[in-house]
Amino acid sequence: MEYRQAWDAQREIFDGLVAQKTGAAGDVRPTLILCEHPHVYTLGKSGDEHNLLMGEEFLAGIGATYVRIDRGGDITYHGPGQLVGYPILDLEALGLGLRDYIHTLEGALIETVADFGIAAGRLEGAAGVWLTAGVGRPLRKIAAIGVRSSRHITMHGFALNVCPMLEYFGYINPCGFTDRGVTSIDKERPRGTVQVTMDEVKRSFLKHFGRMFRADVA
Repeated sequence: MEYRQAWDAQREIFDGLVAQKTGAAGDVRPTLILCEHPHVYTLGKSGDEHNLLMGEEFLAGIGATYVRIDRGGDITYHGPGQLVGYPILDLEALGLGLRDYIHTLEGALIETVADFGIAAGRLEGAAGVWLTAGVGRPLRKIAAIGVRSSRHITMHGFALNVCPMLEYFGYINPCGFTDRGVTSIDKERPRGTVQVTMDEVKRSFLKHFGRMFRADVA
């Protein structure tokens, strides 16, 4: 799904949920969009454009686009082989604050990668899901999170690296960091295991998301 198409779909659901909260008629349900995008770099409203290391001509040459958006966070990359999720939820109805929401979303992602033999966790002061540094290996991120909330309704969400082309992260300072790496389920899976499919990762994530948010996911 093209990035702007997904953004438009989010905003339509978001606007419908906000309208319902203010008493307008409508029957919009909280929604989780799961998709993959063509190569695209997105910069959050507080991000630094200098963290995009290449010009637009270069990006066109590698089939990538660049979009400024209204979520928090800095620059990130989306592309094929990456599971991107956009939960559009009413946090007030769930009894969650924004910080608790992000913590719960991180938890669902941590449990998802654990299903494939990967031990990951949180990093104080940096949203997302991380693998700790090992011998000869830096601290590295396997899932990024960037969200927006207004009237307690969420937009944007997460990107979990399943089997993306990791070299595309080399054209940015991911999330503004210059001293941390990026990895994927495929790169970190235990030696001797078969490559994980996107459908397997989706099923795992939906199981953990549904349990942690007490939701029936159809």
